[in-house]
Parts: sequence; C-alpha cells; structure tokens
Amino acid sequence: MSPPRSSGHAKLRDRDVSSLPEDRRLVLHVVFDTNTIVSALLFASGGLAWLRQHWREGGSIPLVSRATAAELTRVLSYPKFRLSPADRIELLGDYLPYCETIKLLEKCLIVCRDTNDQPFLDLARSGNADLLVTGDQDLLALTGQTSFLIETPNAYRQRTCGTEPAL
Repeated sequence: MSPPRSSGHAKLRDRDVSSLPEDRRLVLHVVFDTNTIVSALLFASGGLAWLRQHWREGGSIPLVSRATAAELTRVLSYPKFRLSPADRIELLGDYLPYCETIKLLEKCLIVCRDTNDQPFLDLARSGNADLLVTGDQDLLALTGQTSFLIETPNAYRQRTCGTEPAL
C-alpha cells in the first residue's frame, strides 16, 4: 500500500542526492505517457521539447516499465513518423537512460476506461510516482482518485518551471 498523500498534493521524496545543489535534492518521480514522450522527442520546436532538457538535467526521474517501454518503442515505429531503426534507437537513447525502471508491477486499484492506458496507472502505483503527466482525457478523468497526481504537460511545466509554454 502506498503511503498517504496529504491535501492531494504530490509528495516529494528524498533520495541520495547529497552531491546535488540544495535546490535539486528533492526530485519528482514522474510517469510520462507515450504521447507526451513522443512529442518531446520528435518535435524539437514543439511545446513539449523542454522535457528533454528537464529529464537530462535531473528535473525529474521518469519511471518506465517493460510495458510502457514496449509501447514507446511500438509508437516510434509508426510509418507516419518515418524513423529508421537507427533514428528510433537514438530517440530512445535520449529518454531511457534517464529513467528508473520499475520491474514488479502492482495493479492500480483505479481502472481506466481505456485498457491501453492502464499500464501507466499501474506503473505510477508500483513506482510510487508523484505524478502521471498526460494529455489523455481518459487518464485525466481520474484526477483526484489516485495516490499520485494526474495532470497535463502544461500543468506539470507550471509546477516544475513556474512558466507557461509559449504559444
């Protein structure tokens, strides 16, 4: 069972980060859904491109499971993206090394209407995530029903950077 969260706010967890500057010692553990990651990786001038630098610099610890990594790999191979196998490996290399892999998954007690989204809820539960970042309406509809926050990429940017995306 996950520890309770107070006031509906994500708790920040202490990690062994003593070598980091004081303002970086508390890091959010975040599950990013596939569309969020793909947008960050593929669209260098897009609204989510900032996430690449964010996770590279340790602004969050993305969580990944076998199921969510497989989903990301599958989506990157869609013909519409026209990515070669080498391109896909390079893009995965810009994300997966920054992730914490969660191996044993617990089922989230909250069930998503779209069964394809359930692995993200299960990962967030199993990894004791602070947040699930998504633009998916089926997941956003579950806001307030989980031990972790569920919010849009724009809300996450406001939370972590204090800035709104440029329009």
